Amino acid sequence: MRYFNTEGRCRPEEHYMVPLDDRLDKIKRLYVDRKKYFVINRGRQYGKTTTLMALAEYLKNDYMVLFMDFQMMSSINFADEQTFTVKFAEYIEKLFSKKEQKDGIDLQALGELASLKEKQNISMDMLFARLSRICETCEKPIVLMIDEVDSASNNQVFIDFLAQLRGYYLNRENNPIFHSVILAGVYDVKNLKLKLRDDREHRYNSPWNIAADFDIDMSFSARQIASMLREYEADYHMGMDVEAAGNHIYQYTSGYPYLVSAICKIMDEKLPDKEAFADRKAIWTAKGIDEAVKILMDRQIPLFGSMMRHISEYPDLKKLLYAMLFLGEQAAYNPDNETIELAHMFGYVKNSVMGVQVANRIFEMRLYNLFLSEEELSSAMSRAAKHDRNQFVSGGRLDMYRVLEKFVEHFHDIYGENDEKFLEEFL
Repeated sequence: MRYFNTEGRCRPEEHYMVPLDDRLDKIKRLYVDRKKYFVINRGRQYGKTTTLMALAEYLKNDYMVLFMDFQMMSSINFADEQTFTVKFAEYIEKLFSKKEQKDGIDLQALGELASLKEKQNISMDMLFARLSRICETCEKPIVLMIDEVDSASNNQVFIDFLAQLRGYYLNRENNPIFHSVILAGVYDVKNLKLKLRDDREHRYNSPWNIAADFDIDMSFSARQIASMLREYEADYHMGMDVEAAGNHIYQYTSGYPYLVSAICKIMDEKLPDKEAFADRKAIWTAKGIDEAVKILMDRQIPLFGSMMRHISEYPDLKKLLYAMLFLGEQAAYNPDNETIELAHMFGYVKNSVMGVQVANRIFEMRLYNLFLSEEELSSAMSRAAKHDRNQFVSGGRLDMYRVLEKFVEHFHDIYGENDEKFLEEFL
């Protein structure tokens, strides 16, 4: 039986998932068939890898598809130009070693690429000259897909790689190269904040300004969620109101792919054990969805972990989200505002007619709980600080004897043999 998946790529033969055919057809028609180079940058666990792999399968009759994952290349592979060139050539050679790929390729051109690893002083232009030869002689147009480009985006050699792609793209009539190139990651490769030179005015320079804007919505609509639930209903025949359930899940998630699957997974696997739900039909109702959301909110999932890390790393991002949730401040969407664009890129906010809003109710609740707990902790610390301060001031003067006495007391609490108090507070 299929199941709801939240761990990596979804496969239609194994998992319940939203049908992607309409999306894949649109990407093929509007981007790949038109020879576009583009970037799919979305937040964590937004279905990028699932979409790419499904697209590779969707395109295989018309194109030769090379699917690469930069996570499969260690950081040392990006250390310098020669190392990267050799490893990239080896990766391509391995992809073409599959029989279905090798059938349409010129073996002599492939051999010239493979011979790079035997040469000394290899450069990026040597790699692209051989890739050009492969693209020129291949029976089908070649589409290059690279997943997890974030793994390489902090390396100068990756910028050089993009520069070569750009050069060949602009002169494809004379120097054949990939028909289409698709990069996928969280960060927008078009706005790499790498210093190609030392002066600050060039810190936004990127050779990837040839990329087409990828504006296809990758979130799920209530109708699409219902279509997935309809497949589940067809297996279990419980009499679920799939439209109502799809709408209710959408109200919480706004179609964020991971959150949709996570709620459904909890309902399918966890709620049958709860006494409050007599059968599966009772689970797949508004009450069951609400209960699944409560369980999800108490979990430390990687998506929430990424959110906490990002608001810690980017203080202005935290201020923006705090002001929106706690102070009720409205911000107009402006792509030139670094903080707003960062929040949008991570998938934490969305643009609406009302301005910038938190992307979904689950993110709202998670962030609200965080800020509320910080406020409560801050108030408790403030009260404790005021209480302690009164101990050390006598007659308007600082009582140094009391300060030293309290220091010794705390020292023994922490480092003394009797640490029962410490254990009670911190275990």
